[in-house]
Amino acid sequence: MSLVVAILAGGAGRRIGGDKPRRLLGGTRLLDHALTTAHRTGAPVILVARRPEQIEGFAGTVVLDAPGIEGPLAGLLPALSWAAQAGADRVLTLPCDMPFLPFDLHHRLERALAPDHGVAVAASDGQLHPVCALWRTAVMPTLGRRAGEGRLSLRGLSEAVGCAVVDWPVVGGDPFININTAGDLAAAEAALT
Repeated sequence: MSLVVAILAGGAGRRIGGDKPRRLLGGTRLLDHALTTAHRTGAPVILVARRPEQIEGFAGTVVLDAPGIEGPLAGLLPALSWAAQAGADRVLTLPCDMPFLPFDLHHRLERALAPDHGVAVAASDGQLHPVCALWRTAVMPTLGRRAGEGRLSLRGLSEAVGCAVVDWPVVGGDPFININTAGDLAAAEAALT
């Protein structure tokens, strides 16, 4: 069994005024915060983007979003496909806009992924975070079928393939806060001080 980490960096960033991966938090690009989390696993890392220029300066493998699909499924499908072709059976997906992900994310998701689950999903404060998940590449046929039918919800896909939910405490702040707006970025900057 093997793992690939896929950083989903293809969002349009309309609410924040441009490409999220390039936004700075504490003097570091959001993309680099995600890369720090990804490299902790020791697994190969790929970036999934809508356009290559979204992740300029990354020297590794870049996979482009699936055309004609909107939202996170546009990144998940090519990530799973790339990983399967590389011989991996699991993909840890990380969004580029969640800079405070817990240190034990991969470990806890891996422990929760039972043989009958297609995915283990992070949760906090009663909210699922299906972009922070450990997916089996075997879910690709279900994902492809659902995308073809216009069912683009990651939550719906999670339920369809069998989902283990792993809950994190929010004491001291929710580690799954994501940055969508300039206000979110300012709040995250304040949290660093």
